[in-house]
Amino acid sequence: KRDSEWMGPLYMFHGLSVDCIDKTEPNSPERRKAYQADITFGTNNEFGFDYLRDNMAIHPEDLVQRKHHYAIVDEVDSVLIDDARTPLIISGPVPKGDIQMFDEYKPRVEKLVRMQRELVARIFTEAKALLASGDRKQEEQGAILLLRAYKGLPKYKPLIKFLSEQGNKATLVKTENIYMQENNRRMPEITDELYFVIDEKQNSIDLTDKGHDTITAAGEDPNFFILPDVGSELAEIDKMNLTEEEKLEKKDQMVQNYAAKSERVHTVNQLLKAYTLFELDVEYVVIDNKVKIVDEQTGRIMEGRRYSDGLHQAIEAKENVKVEAATQTFATITLQNYFRMYHKLAGMTGTAETEAGEFWDIYKLDVVVIPTNKPVIRKDANDYVYKTKREKYNAVIEEITRLVGEGRPVLVGTTSVEVSELLSRMLKLRGIKHNVLNAKLHQREADIVAEAGKSQVVTIATNMAGRGTDIKLSPEVRAAGGLAIIGTERHDSRRVDRQLRGRAGRQGDPGSSQFFVSLEDDLMRLFSSERIIRVMDRLGHEEGDVIQHSMITKSIERAQRKVEENNFGIRKRLLEYDDVMNSQREVIYKKRRHALLGERIGVDIANNMYDVCEALVEEHKEANDLEGFRMDVLKYFAVDFDIKEEDFQKTSANNLTERLYKEVRDTFSRKTETIAKQAFPVIKNVFEQRGEMFKNIVVPFTDGKRAYNVVANLEKTYKSEGEELIRAYEKSIMLAHIDDAWKEHLREMDDLKQSVQNATYEQKDPLLIYKFESFNLFKSMVDKINKNVVSTLMKGQIPFEAPEEVKQAEEKRTDLSKMRTGRSDAPAAQTNQAPRKTEPVKVGPKVGRNDPCPCGSGKKYKNCHGKGEE
Repeated sequence: KRDSEWMGPLYMFHGLSVDCIDKTEPNSPERRKAYQADITFGTNNEFGFDYLRDNMAIHPEDLVQRKHHYAIVDEVDSVLIDDARTPLIISGPVPKGDIQMFDEYKPRVEKLVRMQRELVARIFTEAKALLASGDRKQEEQGAILLLRAYKGLPKYKPLIKFLSEQGNKATLVKTENIYMQENNRRMPEITDELYFVIDEKQNSIDLTDKGHDTITAAGEDPNFFILPDVGSELAEIDKMNLTEEEKLEKKDQMVQNYAAKSERVHTVNQLLKAYTLFELDVEYVVIDNKVKIVDEQTGRIMEGRRYSDGLHQAIEAKENVKVEAATQTFATITLQNYFRMYHKLAGMTGTAETEAGEFWDIYKLDVVVIPTNKPVIRKDANDYVYKTKREKYNAVIEEITRLVGEGRPVLVGTTSVEVSELLSRMLKLRGIKHNVLNAKLHQREADIVAEAGKSQVVTIATNMAGRGTDIKLSPEVRAAGGLAIIGTERHDSRRVDRQLRGRAGRQGDPGSSQFFVSLEDDLMRLFSSERIIRVMDRLGHEEGDVIQHSMITKSIERAQRKVEENNFGIRKRLLEYDDVMNSQREVIYKKRRHALLGERIGVDIANNMYDVCEALVEEHKEANDLEGFRMDVLKYFAVDFDIKEEDFQKTSANNLTERLYKEVRDTFSRKTETIAKQAFPVIKNVFEQRGEMFKNIVVPFTDGKRAYNVVANLEKTYKSEGEELIRAYEKSIMLAHIDDAWKEHLREMDDLKQSVQNATYEQKDPLLIYKFESFNLFKSMVDKINKNVVSTLMKGQIPFEAPEEVKQAEEKRTDLSKMRTGRSDAPAAQTNQAPRKTEPVKVGPKVGRNDPCPCGSGKKYKNCHGKGEE
């Protein structure tokens, strides 16, 4: 919005029109007008959501976007790399949530976490005593206990402090390497004593047998939280001396038991993550009784974004705020795939050089470095490395005091809200005035940044990426040495560090940057080489001592490179998964767009009919099942196809398909003519009496199972003698079935993505299995759409007896702007719970459980439509 207002006059002077989508409401005529401009400004998320909303629109006039031609992305590294892993999702509520499960298991998990904390505290105290004993055997035992404490709670603060002291981290790493040999064969010796094991790098938690026993309540099944081995259990059932029917029943029971248990285990796992891996004021904040995620790159709150897979609900339960209902995905796309739709893509940023390889690999974009307007004279010092965070923060405060004394402004970059508040308290104790800019106080952002260049002003800010406003310096500040940047921790990504450094020394201004690092920082704990630890130990470090050496700075950059490579691998893998989804999305959205615009609806429906005819002929010709064939033709087309057994045997599949298709087309033509004739007198009456008042009319249709309200243009319907109503009917049915099937398919694809990950244990590539299985799912979805569309069209009729049933179509559209849009913080894995379909009330004789199902499938009632009935 700001950029469009700044640059707009310049473009308009050159005869170009400029608009900004952020000033308008979704799906509004104003937004469509904004997209018609020569240059359209907007935020990347909103462009993505508009694309998704366009593909959920019910009326052509709701469409806002044009074709994707040329995109220029500001802060392109932030958008296409940092945000690439998080999909844009439009979601809606699921009737049954799993809220009660979080509340039910929260006390158990709280108790388990408390017991683990007490256990780790005891183990750690004993480990310290043994390591300090001086006896070699006792020291070895102490090292084992130290590893056990680390596996139990790696973020336990006394443990983090202890590991930063001389030789301790090296002892831990050495012991861990011994127990990790031969594919972790001996690791259970370490972990069996714990209640659960945390792998901080993988962000995962596993309950031990001891944990299972503790969390299972008295009198409960001892396997209450243990997932059965489905394969072996199914094999066991097959071996049993039972009838096929009883075996099927047992298998159904086993699968239902597995589904209930997996939901239970998943809930407990997410609660454990919430309590042990996610910290308040670091990964998230609580504002107005709502849990809000903090962007680790920029330090801003991510409005509308939720952790996926039930993790957000687990954190809500932990913080005792309202647990929001589970949601179901209606439409989703990643920013990567959205921007790859543009014929031409470009962007600019100050920090793309380190990611040049990724830009080329994924987007085929070259990175060109443009020389600075004036030479950079900022002084970038080597990092100061301290043992503990306490020493580091004290040194930061001393440095701030010194710089303020020199009359220089200071900008302090922190990685979390918690650290910014800690430094703020320390500065208050020293009586140093300062401003704080973090996720909780972002409203005053522009004012705080504008003041940041004044003499002796101290500004503490969580990651300064893309904070936009330039920091202007006065002449006396330039003379004093310019803006001083202090980084309190190295970020996982070199780019974020460069962005912080880049706040000083702009346009040839003087300035300096200095990072303060401690061995307790996350990056150093998880990825720093043991060389740094050995060097510090060799130099015999005392408390408060600092190391500053180019070798250490390079070593930290190597650790960052490791993290970046790891993240690039994850992003690339995710993109490979999303590419499968993307090709399916394009096919469905193209099919949907054709139906929405109605330009070739007749051709599409004819193709659908032919495909269903072909599928039925192939299926039953192969099985040589004339009776089944006639039943299915009756079921899907409501046509009694008269064919003798001899004809069925002799006629080729192609000829039989053609015969059936001709019969179906003729029946459909007769049917639509009848509907048009039946409706036209009423439409004529409405048009002649109230034509000036009505633009559109709603005509109710039903196929005996579900009611559809079809909206048609009154004047066109009158002039075409009812033909326009038939076109509107075809369009409505097509859209309804495509949307229903696509929502269900998205959920199945989410489930598939989760389930294929187990293939790695069988030495198989999950991606290949995902591609193969997703193709089968897609094929069956398209088949289902075709059958449902054809079946509804062939059976549909107008149920009204009186003209009053045709009423004016109110100007009421699906307001997609009110639907929930958000960014999932993980690949979009939503809920396993399918929305309940409302079944029609059936009147007729009760069907026995073992009788054939009346739907004509040939299955027993209890294994078909009678499932779930007691």
